[in-house]
Amino acid sequence: MTEQAAATGLFPQIGDASGKAPPCAMVLFGAAGDLTKRLVVPALYNLVVEKRLSDDFQLVGVDLVSKSSQEWRDGLAGSVKEFVGAEGEYEINKFNEAAWTWLTQRMSYVQGDLNDPETYRLLGEHLAGLDKNNGTSGNYLFYLAISDRFFCSTVAQLGAAGLTAEQGDCWRRVVIEKPFGHDLASAKHLNSEVLKSLSEHQIYRIDHFLGKETVQNIMVLRFANGLFEPLWNRDHIDHIEITAAETVGVERRGKFYEVTGAMRDMVPNHIFQLLAMTAMEPPISFDADAVRAKQTEVLEAIRPFDEASVLKDVVRGQYGAGAVLGAAVQAYRHEPDVAYDSNTETYFACKLMIDNWRWSGVPFYLRTGKHLTRRTTEIAVRFHQAPFTLFRGTDVQNMNPNLMILRIQPDEGIALEFAAKYPGPTVKISTVKMDFAYKTYFKMTHGTGYETLLYDCMTGDATLFKREDNVIAGWKAVQPILDTWAKYKPADFPNYSSGGNGPAAADELLARDGRSWRPLA
Repeated sequence: MTEQAAATGLFPQIGDASGKAPPCAMVLFGAAGDLTKRLVVPALYNLVVEKRLSDDFQLVGVDLVSKSSQEWRDGLAGSVKEFVGAEGEYEINKFNEAAWTWLTQRMSYVQGDLNDPETYRLLGEHLAGLDKNNGTSGNYLFYLAISDRFFCSTVAQLGAAGLTAEQGDCWRRVVIEKPFGHDLASAKHLNSEVLKSLSEHQIYRIDHFLGKETVQNIMVLRFANGLFEPLWNRDHIDHIEITAAETVGVERRGKFYEVTGAMRDMVPNHIFQLLAMTAMEPPISFDADAVRAKQTEVLEAIRPFDEASVLKDVVRGQYGAGAVLGAAVQAYRHEPDVAYDSNTETYFACKLMIDNWRWSGVPFYLRTGKHLTRRTTEIAVRFHQAPFTLFRGTDVQNMNPNLMILRIQPDEGIALEFAAKYPGPTVKISTVKMDFAYKTYFKMTHGTGYETLLYDCMTGDATLFKREDNVIAGWKAVQPILDTWAKYKPADFPNYSSGGNGPAAADELLARDGRSWRPLA
């Protein structure tokens, strides 16, 4: 067994406890919310297990709900065990009581209204006490696990209270969850407002997709392997598919989804980040600004959509009734808090082109949707078909081209499909697969996807966080789609059954190019 295969944990590549984050107080706005319970606090627990947090770390919860610090800690205990216990969603083998106790001893709660300046005065006093008594060194990480309508006001209140001002060696950082705007105009407005109280280097626009190991590995795969980088261009690649398919519906988020939809929810953030990492040029270093500059170049090189190309190359869908994973489910229009005649899309697909030297003529096909037949997020790189003169008249002519599949979730890994000959006296060839799975090879446990991102926030590594120009470029690319959809209402909703592969128009999008999607099932 290799050293890599024997490693365990969330960060097996490090293998020791030397890489602790610096002392800080992390302030969690929205401390009573679902994001806190489901993802942020479980991620912090996992960082404790991995011994990545400073002994002088403190966690401060802020919310309108009136409760004591002990009540907040007790209320989180059950949810943390639910998500990281033996039967938890994130597959941690055994709940570590000592790690949870370590974290709870560093947790405190401040009750207050986010719109009330008094809340921030009390928070400032509380943080000053932590600096004095608990060694947090004036380093503050403010995490906005709150509705986007509070982003601007919360940052402004933090600035007015003097809590974002950096003095000496202390740092002050703000983590902003998506959605970062709802269109190009609102994204520009949000950026301008938060930059009144913060410098760009203080803003960490978080996208949990970028915490996935396979996403981070895309750059290593491409730029650290002489085997792949020479092939990563128009001369060798026929097309690329990026898929983010979900089996869940909108669940209890009808109000949110009615004003958001699949495109706003997934494309300018999650999917465009995958696109950027897949298509970017090599940066001169792994410096955060160098990497993010190359990612922005990709988004700025997307061929602009106009009304004609939106109607031709963009597909939207909405799920009807059906069965998902054997269970009957209702149509989107019958979900709670959804209009009976809603035109909100739950499925999005498009064909786009990147107009630069590397990708000229190579189509990128993107799709995302809810209530589909299987949950998967992957990038499929389809290489050009080899010339088959040598194998004329054999089954080789009917074989699929070579394919590389980068699995983001649920089973992170990389697979290669290529041709091989069956043993025997005749030429009989079949497609075979080489499959690398993170979980198997590195013996690593699954996390929430937030562990690396939170650790990077504390250490000041902004590589996996979106910069202002990246956000604007993403919204600029999709704004013509929003404008066209506002003008032309869909006449066929619902247009796909729950538990299927999506609307027929998505298949037709590739079929007219002589291509087809990788099957979901």
